Amino acid sequence: MLNFNYQNPTRILFGKNQIKNINKHIPTGSKVLITYGGGSIKKNGILDAVKAALAGYDLSEFGGIEPNPSYETLMKCVKQIHDSKVDFILAVGGGSVIDGTKFIAAAVPYEADPSEILSTFGYKIKTALPFGTVLTLPATGSEMNCGSVITIKATHTKIPFSNPAVYPVFSVLDPETTYTLPPKQVSNGVIDTFVHIIEQYLTYPVNAKVQDRFAEGLLLTLIEEGPKALAEPENYDVKANLMWCATLGLNGLIGAGVPQDWATHMIGHEITALHGVDHAQTLAIVLPSLLKTQKESKKEKLLQYADRIWGITQGSDDEKIDQAIEKTEHFFHAMNIKTKLSDYGIAKESIPAIIEQLAAHGMVKLGEKKEITPDVSKQILEMSI
Repeated sequence: MLNFNYQNPTRILFGKNQIKNINKHIPTGSKVLITYGGGSIKKNGILDAVKAALAGYDLSEFGGIEPNPSYETLMKCVKQIHDSKVDFILAVGGGSVIDGTKFIAAAVPYEADPSEILSTFGYKIKTALPFGTVLTLPATGSEMNCGSVITIKATHTKIPFSNPAVYPVFSVLDPETTYTLPPKQVSNGVIDTFVHIIEQYLTYPVNAKVQDRFAEGLLLTLIEEGPKALAEPENYDVKANLMWCATLGLNGLIGAGVPQDWATHMIGHEITALHGVDHAQTLAIVLPSLLKTQKESKKEKLLQYADRIWGITQGSDDEKIDQAIEKTEHFFHAMNIKTKLSDYGIAKESIPAIIEQLAAHGMVKLGEKKEITPDVSKQILEMSI
């Protein structure tokens, strides 16, 4: 097991009716800005519940944070906060709203041009406005980590950043807030969580048995509960397990002390930035082909994955690995997520532009062993047509 330094300060309020308790974790007298996305929280009653819990607080709102939150939109919110002197932000939504709120929280007190937050991947952040979250779409784990991904529309760029200053103070995880999610968003959430775990698990062994077993338990839960969530959208126990899976999949715990990959995400980000394909869909496109190109590099963990996750024990090593990759792709299909670029209208002729973007953003030595060069990325994409 590798050395690690792990701390997670985010308080989790899990379960039914936890929204009513948020006032216990926001200082009395705070000027609170509620951030959200397209407005579904107005229709399903979540915004009303939040406002009821914050009766007596000075409240304002900023809506319209889009999927793949844009720098341009978020800077409008930064200006609004400067004008109104907000001192606490409450993000109500999924990963995009929370990611966007992290940028806003860091940008408000940032002394230089806030675009530097992205160009330096968050390294220069010194402080941020405190914020909490009410999660309505489990997927990204952003509710319990200090990472974010922001899109710059002007340059078709998706940039990740992280800094300990942008951990949420608290996050409400009420499975009932997910009952009205469209099936597509449920599917995306399950696949996003699945690949988050894979990025931290399918690398090479370092005898980290606790992290491996933890990751495997989460993967098995997703495989078991994911299809049920589509069939039974108001099954509380199913939604509770998926919500907690998403949080645990990227709160730093299973990634502590183990090598991590993230090449699938970096390649996927460029597909989203250029073609607007949903983040989770890009992960489903890239992962199977990436695993095929990395069969030898990831051999030991792929065999472990084949055995422990899919129960594959017969055949040669290559046959076991191939079956495991095939079963992974079948699981994505079971969640109604297509796995080829061509399924989304992206042809082979589009690949050079994706590779150019990877190179422009310094993504030229990806993967846990830094072996995924632009040529390998091109091979992965060509296999994904």
